[in-house]
Amino acid sequence: MSLPTLTLCRTCRAADPALFGQIAAALEAAGVEARLQQVDCMSGCQRPQTLAVRQSGKTAYLFGEITGEDLPDVLTFLRMYRNSPDGNFADARPLGQLRFKAIARIPADLP
Repeated sequence: MSLPTLTLCRTCRAADPALFGQIAAALEAAGVEARLQQVDCMSGCQRPQTLAVRQSGKTAYLFGEITGEDLPDVLTFLRMYRNSPDGNFADARPLGQLRFKAIARIPADLP
């Protein structure tokens, strides 16, 4: 099975250069397997810092205004995402404040 990929924007003026390392450390400490990468822009400049999560065959998500305070909710999201066959959730309340930071939900490719 493929791993989820987390992509973090790094070029917004309000971007926190330490966030990438904080996410990497949180993933490792929690034992959550995922690929983590940075890109120069995801056009989420009105809601920096943006984080995309995607995995083959699953709905992809784009979140905005991500900070280090969101890391517990990001880890919860990743656990729920891993356990969801299609990347969708019947109840987003366990995601805490992260559910209010969603910018887009992108459907998976059709088989």
